[in-house]
Amino acid sequence: MFGHESKQSAQDILKKETGEIRTLQKFEHWMVYVIAISWALFQLALADLILINSTYERAIHLAFAISLLFLTNPFIKKPLKKLRFLSATTHIPIIDYILAITAACSALYLAVDYEGIGMRLGTPLPRDLIFGVLLVVLLLEAARRIIGPALTIIAMAFTTYAFFGPYMPDFMAFKGVSLTKYLSNITLSTEGIYGIPLGVSSSIVFLFVLLGALLDKAGAGQFFTNLALSFLGKYKGGAAKAAVVASGATGLISGSSIANIVTTGPFTIPLMKKIGYPAKKAAAIEVASSTDGQLMPPIMGAAAFIIAEYVNVPYLAVVKAAAIPAFVSYFGLFCITHLEASKLGIKGLAPKDIPNFLNTLKSGLHYLIPIGVLLYELIYKRHTPGLAAYKAIILIFIVIFYQEIRHSFKEEKSILWAVKSGFKIIFDGLAKGSKNMMSVALACAAAGIIVGIVNMGIGGMISDVVEYLSRGNLFLLLLITAMASLLIGMGLPTTATYIVMASLTAPIIVTVGGSYGYVIPIMAAHLFCFYFGILADDTPPVGLAAYAASAIAESKPIPTGIQGFLYDIRTSVIAFMFIVNPDLILHNINSWPQALLIFSMALVGMSCFECCAQGWFLIRIKWYEIPLLLAGAFALFHPGAIASLLDIEQAYKYYLFPLGFIFYGTVFISQKFRMMKEV
Repeated sequence: MFGHESKQSAQDILKKETGEIRTLQKFEHWMVYVIAISWALFQLALADLILINSTYERAIHLAFAISLLFLTNPFIKKPLKKLRFLSATTHIPIIDYILAITAACSALYLAVDYEGIGMRLGTPLPRDLIFGVLLVVLLLEAARRIIGPALTIIAMAFTTYAFFGPYMPDFMAFKGVSLTKYLSNITLSTEGIYGIPLGVSSSIVFLFVLLGALLDKAGAGQFFTNLALSFLGKYKGGAAKAAVVASGATGLISGSSIANIVTTGPFTIPLMKKIGYPAKKAAAIEVASSTDGQLMPPIMGAAAFIIAEYVNVPYLAVVKAAAIPAFVSYFGLFCITHLEASKLGIKGLAPKDIPNFLNTLKSGLHYLIPIGVLLYELIYKRHTPGLAAYKAIILIFIVIFYQEIRHSFKEEKSILWAVKSGFKIIFDGLAKGSKNMMSVALACAAAGIIVGIVNMGIGGMISDVVEYLSRGNLFLLLLITAMASLLIGMGLPTTATYIVMASLTAPIIVTVGGSYGYVIPIMAAHLFCFYFGILADDTPPVGLAAYAASAIAESKPIPTGIQGFLYDIRTSVIAFMFIVNPDLILHNINSWPQALLIFSMALVGMSCFECCAQGWFLIRIKWYEIPLLLAGAFALFHPGAIASLLDIEQAYKYYLFPLGFIFYGTVFISQKFRMMKEV
C-alpha cells in the first residue's frame, strides 16, 4: 500500500522526536530498556502506591529523563569521520555514560540535600552552586539533543539578559541578578527547573503518555483507523474524512502530531491518493488532522494539565473550555475534505477497500473500555487526572492479556504463549511511554529556566515592551503573540512553546484587553497561546509533521507544510474568535441548551468560513457570495458584535442567531438556482 522507504523516513522522524536514534549492543539495549521500564513503574507507583514530597518526585522524574536521554541520543545526529564518539549510534560512548550519571546526580541533588538547602535558602554553599551549574548546562544540552537548539538558545538568551541587564540600553535595562540568586531560583527551589511544568509532567502527563503508548502497542491506533474507514469510507472523499476522524480519535490517546501521522498516515494517505487526492493535499490533510489531535480533550498534549495549574482551575474546566473549539476545528477540516473532494470530483472508496463496520467494531471493542473508564473517572467520579489515568492503565493491562489469550485460541497456541506475549506488549509499552516522555519532561524542565528568570522581575519589563510594541491595541497584541508563537514554536514542542508564550504574554492579553473594555478570561488567553503553539507544528520551513506526512505521501515537504498551514487557518480563526467572544469556551455558561446553541452556531459558522476559504459550496462560489458567507460566519461566531451594531442589549444577542443562517441559506439557494440553470 505504501513504499517501504517512505514509511521508514516517517519512522525515522518519529524516532528523532522520541529519542530512539541509537541501535545499541545487547547489554546496552537491556540496560536502557530496564531504566525506561523502571521510570514507568516509578510513575505508576506514585499514582496510588507510594507518597513522597512533590520536590523529590520532580527530581527523580528529571533524573530518569535526563539520564535516559544521554544514553539514547548522541551529541551530533549526523555521522562524523573524526571524533566519531560524538555521533555514535551503534553503542554508548564513555562520555555519554559520564554525562548521564553526572546529570542524574545533579537532578537528584535537590532531593538528596532537601532539608539542608531549605535551611540555607538564599545563602547556598559552593557545592550547591557547582551542582546547580552542572544541572543547567547538562539540562540545556539534553534539551538540545532531543528538541533541537531553539529552546536552549532562548534559555541562554534569557540567562544572558538576567546577568547583563544593567548594561543594556535604558528602554530594556534590568537590575540584573547574581550567580547565587540565579541558581537559588532556578536549581535550588521550585521556581525554576523544578517548577509547575515539571511537576505536571511528573504527576499527570507521564501517565497519559504511558496510556497512549500502551494502547498504541496493543493496536488501538490501527483499530481507530479501520473503524473510521468502515464508517466513512463509502462517502465522498471518504478516505480523507476517515483520516480526520481517526486522527481525532488517536489524539485522545496521543499528545504527538508526528506519532499520530506515523500511526494513521500509512493507511489513510495512500487511500486518499488512490481515490484522487493529489499527494500534497493528502499529506496536508493528514498533517492538519494529526496536528489538531493535540486540541482534543482529554489529553491535549501536556499543555492542558499545565493550563489547569497556571489558571488555577480544575482540569475539567480546561476540558470544558477546549471542547467546542476542538470539535469545531475538526468539523472545519471535515468540511475541507468534502469541499476538496467536490472540486476534484472524488468519490468514496471502493467496497473492497472498506472494512466491515460491525466486524471492525467487534475486533477492537475492548480498546474502548480503558478510554471509557478514563472518561468516567474524570467526568463522573471527578477523580484527579493522574488517578483516572492510573486506573485506565491497570485496566489496559487486563485488556492486553485478554486480547492475547483470544489470539492464542484463534491461532491454536498455549495460554503460556499468550501470557508471555501480553507481558512483552506491556513492557514494550512501558519502555515506549518512558522514551516518549523524554522530550516532554526535558522541555518542561528547560522551559522552567525561562519561567524562573521571568519571575525574577524580567516579566514586568517584557510586558512593558510588548505592550509598547502593540501600542495598547488588543488585536495588534494578539497578532504579535500569534507570530511569536509560530516563530518560537517552529523549533520547540507544543508544550514548551505554550509555557514560554503563556508566561510572557497571557497576563498582558488580559491586562491590555481590560484597559480597553474587553473582558478577556485568563483561560482564553492561555488557550490562545496553546493554539498557536500547535499551529507551529506544521509551519514551514521546519514543520516536522509535514516532513513525516510527505515522506509517506512522497510529496515535497515545504509545499505540503504550506498546504497544511492553509488548512489550519481555521484553527487560528477560532483562536481569535474565542478571545473576542469567550462564550465559545463556555466562559460563565453552565446551561446545556445554551451551550448546544453556541456549538451549533459555531459549526455552521465554520462551514461558512471554509466554503469561502475553499471557493466552493455546492458549486464554485461567485464573488458576490463571499461577503454573504463571511457575514454569516461572523454573525454565528460573534453574535454580540452584531447586537452592538444593531444597538440590541447583549442579553438578547442569541436571539439573532437566525441572521447567520439566513446569510448561509441565501448562498445555498443562490447556488441551487445556478445549478438548475446549468442543467
